[in-house]
Amino acid sequence: MSVPPRYRARSRGDVSGEESRAKAVAVATELFALTGFKGTSVAAVAARTGLSQSGLLHHFPSKAALLTAVLEERDRQDGDFLAGGSGPPLGWAAFDALAALVARNSTRPHLVGLFVRLAAEATEPGHPAHQWVHRHYRGLRRWLTDAVRTGQQQGEIAQGAPTTAIVRTTIAVVDGLQQQWLLEPDEVSMTAEFEVFVATLRARWGR
Repeated sequence: MSVPPRYRARSRGDVSGEESRAKAVAVATELFALTGFKGTSVAAVAARTGLSQSGLLHHFPSKAALLTAVLEERDRQDGDFLAGGSGPPLGWAAFDALAALVARNSTRPHLVGLFVRLAAEATEPGHPAHQWVHRHYRGLRRWLTDAVRTGQQQGEIAQGAPTTAIVRTTIAVVDGLQQQWLLEPDEVSMTAEFEVFVATLRARWGR
């Protein structure tokens, strides 16, 4: 799960539109999703990209730089989808946008797998994605907090709604559904079950 551009995590990484770099990012995304950061080698990415190892390192000086590019591209795609060409959705529209993203992710298991695997690995302070994960969740919390407060100001969310609890629970539900879906894709419907969760929120805190 990602966030609209205004709330998106930023780093100093530079991802150009060059074809070879884009292909390397796509290949690395698949490999990181399958084997994680530690289990993926620069040599494996280079081989599947059609570059020499030195050629890949010319574009990405380290495996950590390649991971940064992968995470930024994922954020860009999901953030643009959530924003829908305009500003970030707020109020209940933010939760509807999340439901749409969950539905979209149900067609992209490799990206869901990438996030679930890296988010778990990156709880270690020394992991290259550790700071990215912190920025990711901070941005997500800011967006959903703004969404709830805007909904309260507009009169569509009850004033007494527990903002912090709603925000953290929503993130936990999305992350938990993703992990369960990866384990049992034929048994878990992320889309239907998240829609039930949002409907429950609306029934309890809507006005």
